[in-house]
Amino acid sequence: MKAAVLASGRGSNLQSLIDEWQGGSLPVELVGVGSDNINAQALVRAAKAGIPARAFLRENYSDKESHELDILNWLEELGVELLILAGYMRVLSPSFIRQAEYPVVNIHPSLLPAFPGLHAQKQALEYGVKVAGCTVHFVDEGMDTGPIILQQTVPVFDEDNVDTLSERILKVEHEIYPEAIRLIVFGKVKREGRKVTIYRHS
Repeated sequence: MKAAVLASGRGSNLQSLIDEWQGGSLPVELVGVGSDNINAQALVRAAKAGIPARAFLRENYSDKESHELDILNWLEELGVELLILAGYMRVLSPSFIRQAEYPVVNIHPSLLPAFPGLHAQKQALEYGVKVAGCTVHFVDEGMDTGPIILQQTVPVFDEDNVDTLSERILKVEHEIYPEAIRLIVFGKVKREGRKVTIYRHS
């Protein structure tokens, strides 16, 4: 399955996918990495791994529609069958989601539907939760509202700050994102409306 990644920042989740892919345990062909940030470390990581990388800078487009259309055309040229968001800090429009003829997946550093949007770890700490975590989900037309594929919890300690909690969650993200992608590629994920069923032993 041909997969592309969109990322805006340091690309740590992208790197975990690259590591699994290069190790032979991620059954996809990573055909491209795109970013809306020319300085994204994700682009450097892609280049080091020999993956074609391209920047789609927002200032080069007159509006969001033309920006997204360029990305969609690029994905079509690559023959993408799965789009992976890895710290892509731009909400894809409903039009983009409708036009994408392949699954789009994302990972979010909270146990959705709790704490969607930006600064989820900070939101969790301020709310006083005792358990946090991360969620892999299909992307729909809302903000972190798509059907949930996998979730994993991490404890929240009294002495935690945003950095320590974020780091603990990130380690788990690096485990469950490749796992979710493997399940999708092997046909173990069935989506019916909001419900996602995982068939691990079939």
